[in-house]
Amino acid sequence: MTSTPVRRGLGAVALLAAVTSTLSACDGSGFSSSSETPRPSAASSSAAAQPVDITTNPAQGATGVGVDTVVKVGARGGDLTSVVVRSKAGPVPGTLADDGSSWTASGRLEPGTRYRIHAVATDQAGERQESDTLFTTQNLTLDQQTYPSVAPLDGETVGVGMPVVVSFDLPVADKAAFEKHMVVTSTPAQAGGWRWVSDREAHWRPRSYWKAGTKVKVAVDVNSVPAGNGIYGQEDRDIDFAVGAAHIYRVNAKTHRMKVYNDGRLVRTLPITTGKPGFITRSGTKVIMEKFASRRMNSETVGIPQGSSEAYDLDDVKWAMRLTSSGEFIHAAPWSVGSQGRENVSHGCTGMSTADAKWLYDRSRRGDVVEYVGTDRPMTADNGWGDWNLPFSSYQQSDA
Repeated sequence: MTSTPVRRGLGAVALLAAVTSTLSACDGSGFSSSSETPRPSAASSSAAAQPVDITTNPAQGATGVGVDTVVKVGARGGDLTSVVVRSKAGPVPGTLADDGSSWTASGRLEPGTRYRIHAVATDQAGERQESDTLFTTQNLTLDQQTYPSVAPLDGETVGVGMPVVVSFDLPVADKAAFEKHMVVTSTPAQAGGWRWVSDREAHWRPRSYWKAGTKVKVAVDVNSVPAGNGIYGQEDRDIDFAVGAAHIYRVNAKTHRMKVYNDGRLVRTLPITTGKPGFITRSGTKVIMEKFASRRMNSETVGIPQGSSEAYDLDDVKWAMRLTSSGEFIHAAPWSVGSQGRENVSHGCTGMSTADAKWLYDRSRRGDVVEYVGTDRPMTADNGWGDWNLPFSSYQQSDA
């Protein structure tokens, strides 16, 4: 904390003018005080009043200032009337106390950046005084900053089962600090909560499926927030997305059928095949994670080695939609049409005719729900976006 009393009178005015000229030319903050506020004239000076003691944190000339530092300005013997903190990157927002005794930043700082605090106060005689403070923040490498990626994408329309997924490229140790700065709001409002899947990934889901037509805003305000272990948030992310119609697909592995619902109305029933013994398809709630008009599928990616009697390598599987990280898809399976609707012959995927797969693919979005029953192999919450396989009470216990 630095204490900067500001002297008044003709000498002070001349000194301030000189300092202003120097700072405007080379302080590196991108701020020109002469364009922000007029200087007092000699006639406005009063020898009777005591100068205002303007204090700042960080102090004048401070270097290596932490990016999570909250900039503060105080005044004794007078009242602050305005405070501007800025760099070439732009201003730092803040709030002036009602009694004029202090100003506190509400925004955080950028790394390796020169800042200027320009404060204006009035003394007890009502005369104007000004103060300028320069400081520089710490440098951070990319290895000291974690970047947040967000799904859905900005402007995307998704299914009613879509979780908000925030992924970080470096681990977050202080999850509670980050979670305070990650906010999901929706219209209409729907209760929900966060769950940390790992040190690098957090999910948010509503208590029950999104209401069709919901508008959602995601604010990941983690820029310069300490993540722990010397790592800080690298950037803020703001994402808006929409929820489309309620597409819910219900698969019964025993009857070998998929029932396709749109906003609660049964649209179509499709014959399908699921996983055979040894490759049983998981029962539970899944959501569509990715879509591929054509995709290569190789058994080595799911643990079946080359040379095995169960090995396969298909380079043009049509209308594939991923449901799990472990490799379950819905896709066209023209090789098993004779078994579809009759028996389970796949390696865990849900196969259907090419025509049916194309029809389903064209109407589906990321986040559409696929509910499976009929097997004794359960879906887990951490296999992709399996968030709906936890009751909401358990889900909330996983937040920070």
